[in-house]
Amino acid sequence: MNLKTIRIKERLQEKLQEKLNETLKAVLPIIAIVLVLCFTVAPVEPGILLAFLLGAVMLTVGMMFFTLGVDMSMTPIGENVGTCMTQTKKLGVMVLLSFILGFIVTISEPDLQVLAEQVPAVPNMVLVLSVAFGVGLFLVAALLRMLFNVTLAHMLIVLYVFVFGLALLAPGDFIAVAFDAGGVTTGPMTVPFIMSLGIGISAIRSDERAEDDSFGLVALSSVGPILSVLVLSLIYRPESAQYVPDQIPQVTDSVELWKLFAHEFPEYIKEMAVSLLPIIVFFILFQIIFRRMQRRALVRTAVGMAYTYAGLVLFLTGVNAGFMPAGSYLGQVLADNPYRWVIVPVGMVIGYFIVRAEPAVFVLTHQVEDITSGAISARSMSLSLSIGVAVSLGLAMIRVLTGISIFWFVIPGYAAALILSFFVPKIFTAIAFDSGGVASGPMTATFLLPFAIGACVSTGGDIVTDAFGVVAMVAMTPLITIQILGLVYQFRSRQAENAGTEPKEAVFAPLSDDEIIEL
Repeated sequence: MNLKTIRIKERLQEKLQEKLNETLKAVLPIIAIVLVLCFTVAPVEPGILLAFLLGAVMLTVGMMFFTLGVDMSMTPIGENVGTCMTQTKKLGVMVLLSFILGFIVTISEPDLQVLAEQVPAVPNMVLVLSVAFGVGLFLVAALLRMLFNVTLAHMLIVLYVFVFGLALLAPGDFIAVAFDAGGVTTGPMTVPFIMSLGIGISAIRSDERAEDDSFGLVALSSVGPILSVLVLSLIYRPESAQYVPDQIPQVTDSVELWKLFAHEFPEYIKEMAVSLLPIIVFFILFQIIFRRMQRRALVRTAVGMAYTYAGLVLFLTGVNAGFMPAGSYLGQVLADNPYRWVIVPVGMVIGYFIVRAEPAVFVLTHQVEDITSGAISARSMSLSLSIGVAVSLGLAMIRVLTGISIFWFVIPGYAAALILSFFVPKIFTAIAFDSGGVASGPMTATFLLPFAIGACVSTGGDIVTDAFGVVAMVAMTPLITIQILGLVYQFRSRQAENAGTEPKEAVFAPLSDDEIIEL
């Protein structure tokens, strides 16, 4: 074995260790909370607990390989495609490629697959294809915004007015699902790809704001799924929208436990092969036509695809066979006791730790600390996000218990976020709207949504209207929290200026109003 091969293996081991650490930070707090609840106020059958623990192990290993595979394959593909699109300088080609890429990448998004499994009445593929169409369409809109230098805030105001207008016409069974779709779409597959695509595309413009404008792709791409599902609700008429929750698996011994997971493997091996096939075919055609990548890069990309595939299969198997049933059962047990209100503080505690555990949130908080030269510390921002998500989870649990419409939460929430965008430094608006999907990471779709569904089963509420919407509320929180931090920053800067000291606004001197924040 030569020295070069040894170094490659060492780098791979380092990356695997890094990804494992990131995944453990996201999963271990949930495991700890579940164990505490199981041994105190929410007794759980041993078989369900064992299935949860085995599912957590598979989810951890799956996310480790998946995120490593995305770094090795999806990110380089996005950057190369974006660069080639700029070199053609043909608007038609750029629009077509942007739509195709947004469509095929969304199909493979694991968080969307998890949501589709839980949505009643609408077949999985119908929902996935509708959301993918929305992402593709709005990725094109984001591309055109970059090319023609359109202000993001103005576009968002118009789009969200249209969203809420359409939501008033849509059947109630689809509204919460539509907003959840916007939250899960900007997940671990889509965000790295779209961000890298934006960096490549920004090279076509020569003005000083070209690179800064690339941040809006994620923000606009999360609006597309909401609109597409709302439109689907107006044209698709399911035979029945009644939700029938899955049966909680009964496991009595270790053999049955393994059979439970082994039964799921073939399904997801086939399903993920179908989901990734369009990306692989597109990449092969792209390489044949443009020949952008050298042999070494091609091998790396192929290995990354293999990691992505293996990770997705393990992730979805662990989630569906062990993680989600445990979340649903725990929600049922907590909401079924005489003091069902306890589910509100429990939900808030889970929300507090889930957002702190998300690796992307860790990156975001330190970026803001660097940009503001410590005026907004990573600790204060992390605490603010945790409190915000905890509040949103408490409100979501209140919705489960009372049946209050999601409109009473999302309309004031988004209105506040859009109004704040006129009063805070625009860099904070950029951070807020491009990171709206960061808080609603894999743990939200795989544990919090089943948790809310289980609680709704016990309370006898309408699962479709009362339980769904959890992801949307978690995704909405950063829009407000981060912009409030922007107001705090402004206040501190003015205080420093009035006191005769140099305000820290100097840190914004080299930045335009719409600086890019890469998650």
